[in-house]
Amino acid sequence: MAVEAAGNTEEDQMAVQLGKASVLEPSRAAAGESGPAEAIVEARGVDKRYDTGEVEVQALRGISFTVGRGEMVAIMGPSGSGKTTLLNCLSGLDRIDGGEVLIEGVSLGSMSDTERTDYRARRMGFVFQFYNLMPVLSAVENVELPLLVARVPAKEARRRALAALEMVGLAERAAHVPDELSGGQRQRATIARALVNDPAIVWADEPTGDLDSENARDVVALMRRLNRERGLTLLIVTHDIGVGRATDRIVRMVDGQIVDEERLEVRQ
Repeated sequence: MAVEAAGNTEEDQMAVQLGKASVLEPSRAAAGESGPAEAIVEARGVDKRYDTGEVEVQALRGISFTVGRGEMVAIMGPSGSGKTTLLNCLSGLDRIDGGEVLIEGVSLGSMSDTERTDYRARRMGFVFQFYNLMPVLSAVENVELPLLVARVPAKEARRRALAALEMVGLAERAAHVPDELSGGQRQRATIARALVNDPAIVWADEPTGDLDSENARDVVALMRRLNRERGLTLLIVTHDIGVGRATDRIVRMVDGQIVDEERLEVRQ
């Protein structure tokens, strides 16, 4: 998924600037700079419907909210409340039927399918419940794979992959395949893969759902550390109140609507 040469539009020029950051550069938030957080995600009256052929399901109903740069936000609610649908719509994995989604001030609806795919590859990271690691590849090969697909030179891809594994405390397991890693280590490798392209935001869908309680705590602590030290922006879908309580804000959903938001005390 190579990034095409930018044109002369304001959005193209902004995209070029966004693509220049290093995976190892701390953000303004991590550097302790003050000021109001820039909105990195903005949903404006987002609707989503699914038509099964027999019945139409209103999955999202007029969702409006923002996520600030450097914020760690949990989306919580009962099964079927629309949590994963919201994540998929905000990240551009799924199309919306009404409203607007902006990422870094750019409307996803203004992009073609190819542009959205390229944007996700350059500016987003994803962490899923079941890891999605290639079983025949080592940890470092799994982490560098998105860079190689994006035609990053092999030596640079390997350097960045090793740096990402170091960041999540998995450098010593770089040569091991997934079957040789514990569940917690596999999820760390998945997080490293999500970080390797220096994303503007990481989307995590039930990242602790397949882990025991000890590994779940370790993974949540890792995400919190990366958020604080690197200024990483995370939006996490979870059923686990322990995960929610580790974030800056809990957004609660019921029947495709946001019904409550709870801002939590930032723990140092």
